[in-house]
Amino acid sequence: MTNQIAMTTNNVLLPERIQKLVQALSSGVYERENTIRLCLLAALSGESVFLLGPPGIAKSYIAKRLIEAFDDSTFFEYLMTRFSTPEEVFGPLSIQELKDNGKYVRLTEGYLPSADVVFLDEIWKAGPAILNTLLTVVNERVFRNGSEVLPVPMRLLVTASNELPDPDSGLDALYDRMLVRIFVNRIQEKSNFKRLLTGDTGETRIKIGSDISIKAHEYMQWQHQIDQVSLSDSVFEKIYALKMLLEREAQDPSHSFPSEELYISDRRWKKAVRLLKASAFFNGRSDVNPVDLLLLQECLWHSPESRIVVGNVMRQFAEQICFNQQESLAIAIEASEDVKALSEEIIETIGHDVDTELSMRKEKHKVDLSHARRYSVNMANDLIKLVMLDTNPSVSEKEKGDSRWVYVDATEFEKKIKNGACDVYGYVNKNPNLCVLKFDVDGEHSLMIKDIANRPVPVAIAGVDDNDQEAFAKWQVKNEAAIKKIEEAKHLIRIARVQLNAALPHHFSNSELLELLANSITDAEESLQRQTTKFEKSAFRVRMLSEFFA
Repeated sequence: MTNQIAMTTNNVLLPERIQKLVQALSSGVYERENTIRLCLLAALSGESVFLLGPPGIAKSYIAKRLIEAFDDSTFFEYLMTRFSTPEEVFGPLSIQELKDNGKYVRLTEGYLPSADVVFLDEIWKAGPAILNTLLTVVNERVFRNGSEVLPVPMRLLVTASNELPDPDSGLDALYDRMLVRIFVNRIQEKSNFKRLLTGDTGETRIKIGSDISIKAHEYMQWQHQIDQVSLSDSVFEKIYALKMLLEREAQDPSHSFPSEELYISDRRWKKAVRLLKASAFFNGRSDVNPVDLLLLQECLWHSPESRIVVGNVMRQFAEQICFNQQESLAIAIEASEDVKALSEEIIETIGHDVDTELSMRKEKHKVDLSHARRYSVNMANDLIKLVMLDTNPSVSEKEKGDSRWVYVDATEFEKKIKNGACDVYGYVNKNPNLCVLKFDVDGEHSLMIKDIANRPVPVAIAGVDDNDQEAFAKWQVKNEAAIKKIEEAKHLIRIARVQLNAALPHHFSNSELLELLANSITDAEESLQRQTTKFEKSAFRVRMLSEFFA
């Protein structure tokens, strides 16, 4: 029980420990922090790394630094040439063993089979004898030494080159095992370049404290715990959506490279998901968060050309799909369009149409108020009620805000509207003060009231146009469905914000992609807020329509 409590406590403190470890490994290294973070994650999950870039940009230095993260670990590095032999990598043959026992056995101590961290530079220049044996080591973590099968303690293999394997070289299987692929460029920032030139010219050996360095028993324990991290159905759906985006790009004939360079094997996807689980675990979580998926940017490209395409796809994924930003906005737009269509349907159905006849070669309008309900405000009686059917800033300067209905004298209104545009005294909403209201009849003979910006607002007359209760009930059902959609959109964005915050700080993700993702959620929140404000006015008017006519 005590050991279990200690283990839980250690796991809680693990993210802080990993952060300190990343900071220690990155100290004094310019523009290589992201590379070191990803290499450390690969080491912690037992995966291999391929560094692509020109000579002289600290590729071997990065690998040497990573050995410092592990307690009592050994490092092996070798610069491959086309003349390299298996003896130089896997160890020389034991002449004594061959003489005494006739066995073909290598002396592996101090060579790759006994190392914890391995760095192989110019990897593709090695011959088939080396690369075929290396493929077995990477695949099975064993080395066949004569009749013995020896376990290989290798936690991290870092390979590097300034070129890719030739298409017909038969090295695709080994290249596919290099899960994390990082393009390492020359130093770009002027200030960092100056610090490089004027700083210490020696490769300073760093000292990692025993409190944060990784012990062998911890490493083995973590491998089991990584496998226990869960991948939810929702995160799987996002991975699948990313897969579909990449496959769509692979079919684009405009790319200047073969479609095979965007082919991603099932094995690579499987290994990539374990890397995501490792990211979640070392960030202190028990399940994969959508933010972890940003790491796939460095797992899915094959060449410099396909890397650009993958980068563009990942930016699209981060901005639109990673946290359902595009879906939530699409749902909100659909809800807004539903309410807009509903408002138009209501106006078309109950908006009051005025009868028109020619008299003395002039159009005369007639409004039949015989069935209109009568109301009283203050001491005024025989008032009719006209309900606004669209949102508006107000129909009177004396009544700020959305006007919902007005009361006017029936006789005065019936008389003045005959000539079309007219001013009538009346009351707005529940305001007991008289004000001037402007009415008109449009070209389609629809009765309108002008708002304070002189824009026409369609109206209906209580008691005349509101008698179809079945239609009112149908509109409420449609309105509630639209409200549910906008609530769903708001819920998705709230979940996105919660999940993003739960994943921060993230010790391995690309800072540029992470910033893009965070900004996209903020933009989606602001856009949704603007849409919601407009939507709620229209939805509220529909919801309260029956009461407005009361």
